[in-house]
Amino acid sequence: MTDYIPLVTETPAEHPFAQFVRILGKGKRGARNLTREEAREAMGMVLDEQVEDTQLGAFLMLLRHKEESPEELAGFTEAVRERLTAPPMVVDIDWPTYAGKKRHLPWYLLAVKCLANNGVKVLMHGGGAHTAGRLYSEQLLGLLGIPLCRTWQSVGEALDQHNLAFIPLGYWAPQLQRMIDLRNTLGLRSPIHSLARILNPLGARCGLQSIFHPGYQSVHRDASSLLGDHAIVIKGDGGEVEINPDTISHLYGTTEGQPWDEEWPALSDRRHVKPATLDPQQLVAIWKGEIVDSYPQLALIATMALALRGLGMSREEAFQQAEQYWATRNRSI
Repeated sequence: MTDYIPLVTETPAEHPFAQFVRILGKGKRGARNLTREEAREAMGMVLDEQVEDTQLGAFLMLLRHKEESPEELAGFTEAVRERLTAPPMVVDIDWPTYAGKKRHLPWYLLAVKCLANNGVKVLMHGGGAHTAGRLYSEQLLGLLGIPLCRTWQSVGEALDQHNLAFIPLGYWAPQLQRMIDLRNTLGLRSPIHSLARILNPLGARCGLQSIFHPGYQSVHRDASSLLGDHAIVIKGDGGEVEINPDTISHLYGTTEGQPWDEEWPALSDRRHVKPATLDPQQLVAIWKGEIVDSYPQLALIATMALALRGLGMSREEAFQQAEQYWATRNRSI
């Protein structure tokens, strides 16, 4: 006797998100980029948790394989911004920090601290320590006295009191943090690592972005142009917003939708020797003036100049102001 298997006479309905996986994965001839509107709708469904895990994994890896277009990044960003609940705040610089450092200490943290001490309001956000062997901003906030916030209200208070606040991505976009955390499950970083850098959640006057992979800086600049944002994209040291003083730095800028480019020469005649180990206490020692080291000083002054360039100064004015900020800093932590 055999078990009775009922005959299926109706075709199962296709999941609404399946169309977006199909667009990206239909083969060499059939696949294409998402339009800006399709990207906004697809990311909206992801953020509203209307997507199956299998679909999400396929979607992220198909995007990772082909690399995102400016229109896709712009659409994704619009979907995130539509769902933000942050109250209006005045911010000068949006400073995403998602890569972590492994060759040099994160000298950009001293640049941020020095800018804030001089009245520049900076919002930092990051996605946690997701890759072994790197130093992340979140791990060093307490050491340097940088406020760690978990709500937009506390961000506002920190900006009012200290001109500086750091908020982890998981507290304002938990779905994005979940996708970043899939890095060790999928074996590759997803496009969310790039998306987080362009979000500028509080609409700061200028968003700084660091994209390490060559040729991808212009994609981010073009996406920011589509959004009408003011942004500067660089290939920062280790993927963080930090000028490497040993190499030429190319600035990919956009102001009111108009792209511009600027090249900054190397600040050192010879390459500095990479430190054998990364001791976070050196950040404190440099800040307090207890030790002098040319590489960190050149890096943090140039990085401050980058932020000031984003606020409208010329390169020469920005470097002059950055050097003055550093020379007259309050050396207490």
